[in-house]
Amino acid sequence: MRTHFIAIGGSAMHNLALALHQKGDQVTGSDDAIFEPSKTRLDKKGLLPMEMGWFPEKITTEIDAVILGMHAKADNPELLKAQELGLKIYSYPEFLFEQSKNKTRVVIGGSHGKTTITSMILHVMHYHNIEVDYMVGAQLEGFDTMVHLTKENDFIVLEGDEYLSSPIDLRPKFHLYQPNIALISGIAWDHINVFPTYDFYVEQFETFIQKIKNGGILVYNEDDAEVKRVAEDATNPIRKIAYKTPEYTVEDGTTLLSTPEGPMPIEVFGAHNLNNLAGAKWICQNMGVDEADFYEAIATFKGASKRLEKIAETKTAVAYKDFAHSPSKVKATTQAVKAQYPNRKLVACLELHTYSSLNAEFLKEYEGALDAADVAVVFYSPDAVKIKQLEEVTYEQISAAFKRNDLIIYTNPQEFQDFLRAHDLKESALLLMSSGNYGGLNFDEVKGMLS
Repeated sequence: MRTHFIAIGGSAMHNLALALHQKGDQVTGSDDAIFEPSKTRLDKKGLLPMEMGWFPEKITTEIDAVILGMHAKADNPELLKAQELGLKIYSYPEFLFEQSKNKTRVVIGGSHGKTTITSMILHVMHYHNIEVDYMVGAQLEGFDTMVHLTKENDFIVLEGDEYLSSPIDLRPKFHLYQPNIALISGIAWDHINVFPTYDFYVEQFETFIQKIKNGGILVYNEDDAEVKRVAEDATNPIRKIAYKTPEYTVEDGTTLLSTPEGPMPIEVFGAHNLNNLAGAKWICQNMGVDEADFYEAIATFKGASKRLEKIAETKTAVAYKDFAHSPSKVKATTQAVKAQYPNRKLVACLELHTYSSLNAEFLKEYEGALDAADVAVVFYSPDAVKIKQLEEVTYEQISAAFKRNDLIIYTNPQEFQDFLRAHDLKESALLLMSSGNYGGLNFDEVKGMLS
């Protein structure tokens, strides 16, 4: 099969390209800019485009499928040529469904936790040598790619993102997968640029449940009131399984999970991650892994990439970075680190980097998100606001939104880094939350800041 990728350099797109290449398909692609690690990974497999840009002459009737990435625009020259030739054009999720129509599709949805839950499931399967196809939103230890497709595996585990499918397919990605087994971890308003009201956002999850195949299974987090309501209101013929945060304790910085065999030490921590673990357990059990085997495997799970990732530690201090940026994630992550290190000063730093977080109207959703921190810092770049063509947000708006009189706010990357270097971080836990890099912070230098 010959497949061409329009915008091959994206995180998800290049991983799918690598997976199809590994499967034996003929893969080509284009992009106007490709960054690391995509660039090196594509180059190693001979898939890196010879030059950057869009080349409609690459699009011929010999191509079996065109996969269109979100980075491309609706007037992309290669897309227009593919449409002119009548080629089959897929969005990323549409193509994954096409590849998995004859498999049992397990789809993990939710505003938060879906990457971690998907990663936990794949870790358990890998631990027990159970082969499954998958697509996950982070690079996992022991896995070569974030996407894996075969002809023979019975199950495919898909991280179900609610964001749009492609520039010409404005359906949320997880509406296209038609799961046999589905999970919803939480509902907290996100992607305000696409879902301008909370009610409209919630509707996407109601539709997701309706897309579950008749006779399928919905696993849902009953600790989340909105998830519980949406799940219980659903009337389609499916089986529903509720889960909640299990009992656990923290002793000397180690989290002990209550199990039928007694307390078991685990590598991950925080109530939100224990909640994720409970959801992953039910999914694994419905994929044929019994409870005891799940616990044996999950004890060695260290976390998904960029999710509460320990980046530095000394005898008296520790530093984590986390992908958290939406209000619910920021609050859960901040509370988790404080609970894990109750006797240390928690310095929590949040970069407002996404379209939603830089929206003046959406900012009020962050009220209380940093309350668990002893020192709360917010960084944002006025340039990022301009690039996203948003109305400028002010110090006063941010301070009022978080409802903390002692909130520290930086807009200059150097001043933020100087603050970290000058701040006494001994006997502290430093938490860096962002989907960016604070305007150029070198995370490898953070260990030096702790001593």
